[in-house]
Amino acid sequence: MGMSAFHSTPGSRRPARIPMEVAVVLEGHTELPGEERTFTENVSAHGARIFSVRHWAPNDRLTVLAPAGKFRSKARVAYCQSLRGEGYAIGVEFLDPAGRWVVQS
Repeated sequence: MGMSAFHSTPGSRRPARIPMEVAVVLEGHTELPGEERTFTENVSAHGARIFSVRHWAPNDRLTVLAPAGKFRSKARVAYCQSLRGEGYAIGVEFLDPAGRWVVQS
């Protein structure tokens, strides 16, 4: 896969996604309260694709924390993709990022 798959093209709406594992904590699942420690598959300045053992619905709200970078943000679930019995991959959009995320705007 060429580098173009990870970079935005002029006029595209989707920010560049960079393959990167970042340890994160998810909070705010309405049916299964408590925190979930997991990691990202890829990241951008405005969101991430994150692995989760929980099913999330589009537009669910959650909090994403990355303790290493002292990052915290409310987030919106853009999608939740089943990984065939291996959990889910969720795409999240950061709503009010604070602290140091791995990719800056």
